[in-house]
Amino acid sequence: MRALSKGARAGAAVAAGALVLAACGSGSGSGGGGGGGSSSSAFNAPGGYGKLPTQSGTPKKGGVVTIAESPGAGPNYIFPITPAANESVYTIYQFQYYMWRPLWWAPKGATPTIDFSQSMANAPVFSDNNKTITIHMKSGWKWSDGTPVTSKDVAFDLWLTKAAVKISPANDGNYTPGLYPDFITSIQTPNASTVVLKINKTYNQNFMFYNQLGQIVPLPAQAWSKTSATGKTIPFDNMTNAKSIYKFLNAQSGKLATYATNPLWQVVDGPFKLKTFDPSTDANTLVANPAYGGPVKPKIAGISDVAFTSTSAEFNQLLSGNLDVGFVDFSDLPQVNTLKAKGYNVWGYPDFGFSYIGYNFKDPTGDFNNIISQLYIRQALAHLQDESAVIQSKGVFDGAAGAAYGPVPAVPKSPFAPANALTNPYPFSISAAKNLLTSHGWHVVPGGTTTCQKPGTASDECGAGIPKGTALTWNLIYGNSPAVIGAQDEIWASNAKKVGITINLSSKTFNYIISNLSDVSNPSNDKIWAMQDFGGFTNSLYPTTNQLFNTSGSFNFGGFSNPQIDKAIQNSISSLDNTAVQKEIGLVTAQQPGLFQPNADLVFAFKNTLSGPPASFADASQYQFSPEYWYFKK
Repeated sequence: MRALSKGARAGAAVAAGALVLAACGSGSGSGGGGGGGSSSSAFNAPGGYGKLPTQSGTPKKGGVVTIAESPGAGPNYIFPITPAANESVYTIYQFQYYMWRPLWWAPKGATPTIDFSQSMANAPVFSDNNKTITIHMKSGWKWSDGTPVTSKDVAFDLWLTKAAVKISPANDGNYTPGLYPDFITSIQTPNASTVVLKINKTYNQNFMFYNQLGQIVPLPAQAWSKTSATGKTIPFDNMTNAKSIYKFLNAQSGKLATYATNPLWQVVDGPFKLKTFDPSTDANTLVANPAYGGPVKPKIAGISDVAFTSTSAEFNQLLSGNLDVGFVDFSDLPQVNTLKAKGYNVWGYPDFGFSYIGYNFKDPTGDFNNIISQLYIRQALAHLQDESAVIQSKGVFDGAAGAAYGPVPAVPKSPFAPANALTNPYPFSISAAKNLLTSHGWHVVPGGTTTCQKPGTASDECGAGIPKGTALTWNLIYGNSPAVIGAQDEIWASNAKKVGITINLSSKTFNYIISNLSDVSNPSNDKIWAMQDFGGFTNSLYPTTNQLFNTSGSFNFGGFSNPQIDKAIQNSISSLDNTAVQKEIGLVTAQQPGLFQPNADLVFAFKNTLSGPPASFADASQYQFSPEYWYFKK
């Protein structure tokens, strides 16, 4: 996903080095780099872990910052129009965004809002009942080949995105049919700094800006508008040419071994350029872009993204002092004092998003599709989750998380949180779960196997399509990193067994799950998983669940479908009701299309020899880094 859209994340505690979805999805300067709260106290709020240091020391020119990649979740796609199967925060936020900047930058430190000091454009101007959108770009931004970033580059991105989804909806992980970019009927560039878009109908203005237009990433038309490596550039503003250009660039992006040598990927407008890329591990190095036109040019010489096969291997490198920036897995929190003694600052905060176990509403194995379609089943499963115990458990979060009951968390604060997202609508209760099952015709055998005793569709029967004798037994495939994912799933499965529900657990890598266990991108695999837990999603600033729980959502992995929620989502998108998205989120929270889990802190270790504005470190909690603001101390 792009800056203001949803981005998938591998677990609640991952780190250094971001998804969107495919894992999903949704700064610096005077913002992420210090604006919007330049003191460390601005980011040491309740829900956080530790304290951010104040900026200190005299900057030293040069030096390479070593940053840990999350195990099994390194970047695997370089072209900024990214397919659903590759669209992760790690690919987008911690790789592509170093090289190609979105038109509008978010977050602003740890705050889920737009940082205009980091953005290439001012806020869009809406007119004609929101059907005309005028974008005024800022001057000074340029490509590494010296060419200015102009309105033509915005138009190039729009045309190629249109072409990509025409070829296949899976070519853009943010895509939902009928929305961006489908609703754009005209793209005009009256001058080098102005883009005028005509939209096919009226949409909610906040939805348009904070959710949809945030997907725009200007692309270098002067270098990429071609159909072969040796060919000349061609016009891109017709669908035939746009499709041909897209196919070429998409094919080039599939060649991971050429990332560092392909001249295409050396034309960037971000603060860094790619130097090396290891296709076997996704490790990479980047160097400072001397032509960067953003608010602050990098003081460091570059970045080294280091790949790891496990969180323990990564933490050992922190303890050895071999990393400048690394993540701290929850299993390693007991050793934080040791880490501090080794010369690190340790700080964490929840990102604006949610973690959840996704249910597969299309898996017929053991009639799971019919079982999970029953709301009372999903309510019972929610009652079996003891969030407070999991958050405080020293074997899981050790206090470094906040409770979350729906797709909008309590922390960071959002004006879009409904009441039932702040107070648990299904508090932990084994007896409540048991009563829901027994009152709907199940013979509950604590510690054994619960089976359907009264099949049928009456209010006291199991539900449509559930035969007599059906057992509540199914599988859950969870991400193998970070360990906190499996730890909390094991606790939930243990609670479920107390009412006779058997959940068989197994683990896979983050990239495996998001690439294979999706009814959208890989429907042929719908019979191999009942539930999956790769982590969760980073929300867009306007947190509609359109991509996630809309029947046709591009990240609706489990095929959830609810007409009421579809209608509520449509209202959030197109109505002028300022409370529409709160109503939508409230309904999603009540319907429990997945099991919403605690919103964990993203905990990081930053070496004391590295400094910069506190906000430039704080945005790591939102899966992004702003290393152009960092420096080594003299």
